[in-house]
Amino acid sequence: MVDVVAQIEADNRGREAERRQLKYRKMQANPFVFLRGTCHLFYVRLPEMALLQDAPLTWSCGDLHLENFGSYKGDNRQVYFDINDFDEAALAPCTWDLVRFLTSVRLGMSDSDSDHQSGQTEGNHLGLLFLQAYSRALALGKARWVEKETAEGPVKVLLEGLAQRKRKNFLDSRTTLKGHHRRLRLDNGKALPVTEEQRASLQRFMQEFAGTQAKPDWFTVRDMARRVAGTGSLGVERFIILVEGKGSPDGNYFLDLKQAVPSALALALTPRVTQPCWTSEAERVVHIQYRLQASSMAFLQSVTWEGGSYLLRGLQPSEDRVVVPQGEARQQACISLMQSCGEITAWAHLRGVARQGSASADDLVAWGERRDWQSELLALSQHCAQQTIADWRKFCQSTLAR
Repeated sequence: MVDVVAQIEADNRGREAERRQLKYRKMQANPFVFLRGTCHLFYVRLPEMALLQDAPLTWSCGDLHLENFGSYKGDNRQVYFDINDFDEAALAPCTWDLVRFLTSVRLGMSDSDSDHQSGQTEGNHLGLLFLQAYSRALALGKARWVEKETAEGPVKVLLEGLAQRKRKNFLDSRTTLKGHHRRLRLDNGKALPVTEEQRASLQRFMQEFAGTQAKPDWFTVRDMARRVAGTGSLGVERFIILVEGKGSPDGNYFLDLKQAVPSALALALTPRVTQPCWTSEAERVVHIQYRLQASSMAFLQSVTWEGGSYLLRGLQPSEDRVVVPQGEARQQACISLMQSCGEITAWAHLRGVARQGSASADDLVAWGERRDWQSELLALSQHCAQQTIADWRKFCQSTLAR
């Protein structure tokens, strides 16, 4: 028997108190947000099933859900729609990624506790479409990608809208401008002040880092703050750093510096799946992300700060997510989104074949051609969704939610 509250407390022990409490407040909103904030708990709750053990091993996102698909600018300066969070990435049977995504679809279809029945009904239909798209793409055995020219439905709307975005507007949304100097805003719920010790230490770190780059002046620090973002990672050390970039004030860039912690998926699979020995948790994330994305995020790399393992990358705006329209256009938009997410997941799994213990391309093709596992996985995701709702209710009644 799992003590839900005790498990959540244990999973978040050691995190910064202020942002940990922000996380707990967010998790009360609905079961979907709760799911996003409790990856460890989700895997602890999974039943022992052959379906979760016998599927081909793939390099996996580890936290595949609706909000972990989005647009980003790659290191080739092109914009893609892809899986964009690999904090929990690990080697795992491919079904672990799939069941978490299917559960998120069921829970993400409703925004209130009273609407979960309709969400489950729609989630079952959309989940099947996702699995069919995943299987077809896997069976073809060729990894592709989504960009503006190849996108459809709400993904196409998102990527076309990004083409109209100006850097100045993004900077204006996160900073105040005095003369030719920008300062990060601390009044929008997205940033908190750093301590003087953190500021001095980060300044030294960035100076040393800049000295290793081809254009060191580009990384000159203009301001910094503790970053408030995401759900699952809230409470780990994370900073937003404003740097000179192409020039002040409108050529500045944001960097995201985020502590890397052990993968919940890898921990759940211990000792059944042997993971490679990475030099750090950040190295794990970077290497797997590099393998699975069509193009890596701009500036993505592992670094060490104050003896800890961190990810450094260009800041990805939180609004770069698909917006599903309401009304008559909703059904077709959801169908299109499931098609895209299913294909993208299959392409990611295909990119990681035959690397450090993962299955061969032929094994994944054969799995995609099979049809005897999809209904069982859909049923498992319904069980997981119901369990998540029950766990969310227990959490909301606990002292953690006060």
